Amino acid sequence: MNELEYAALTPAPTASRPLLGLTILVVEDSRYACDAMRLLCLRSGARIRRADCLKSARRHLQVYRPTAVIIDMGLPDGSGAELIQELTEVEPRISAILATSGDDMNEAIALAAGADGFLAKPLGRLSGFQSAILRALPEDLRPLGLRQITDEEVVPDVMAYRDDMAHAAELLTTSDTDMKTLEYVARFVQGIAKSAQDDQLDRAAFRVVRARSEGGAIHAHQARLAGLVQDRITTEMAI
Repeated sequence: MNELEYAALTPAPTASRPLLGLTILVVEDSRYACDAMRLLCLRSGARIRRADCLKSARRHLQVYRPTAVIIDMGLPDGSGAELIQELTEVEPRISAILATSGDDMNEAIALAAGADGFLAKPLGRLSGFQSAILRALPEDLRPLGLRQITDEEVVPDVMAYRDDMAHAAELLTTSDTDMKTLEYVARFVQGIAKSAQDDQLDRAAFRVVRARSEGGAIHAHQARLAGLVQDRITTEMAI
């Protein structure tokens, strides 16, 4: 089936589901953040596929071409900016390339790499998600007519949050974790903390990142962060 035949069979977007017919590849290592995007796509009418690292995303992109990609800026095997820059150079270009991060400073980096838009974490409000995708799309792919604006917020699965915490705990407590991996996991936890609006965890993760960038003592901050992550696994925390 060619693109014209596929387009003819694709349902048109509606006022309440303005992304109907779109396929979105989400490149995100956090299961919690990805579940939020799954729910946002579901409510908006878009289909979603997921990759959890650069390698997996590149493998997906060799097989099919999504309408849009949303790329987390901090991935286990590199920066999302690498993939953004690669995709801006591919012809035909993917219609919308967006970045996402819990660190607002990454917006400028993503846009400089060629991103069409930026989604700041936490992701949850349906209207903001839809607006960001629609702004990034070429005009001929945007739905005609009025769009139904809603203040609906999605609530990701708490088990996805705990899975993320378990993954972070394993990396933080491994005796041979190197500094590069430690910085990655601290940024990973920061993104989850922002998504879950957990300020205490966010601050602890930030201290690890700052100590790493300044070359200061890091072990006490690492131990503090590991303890808080473990608390989130073992207690019934409201998210």
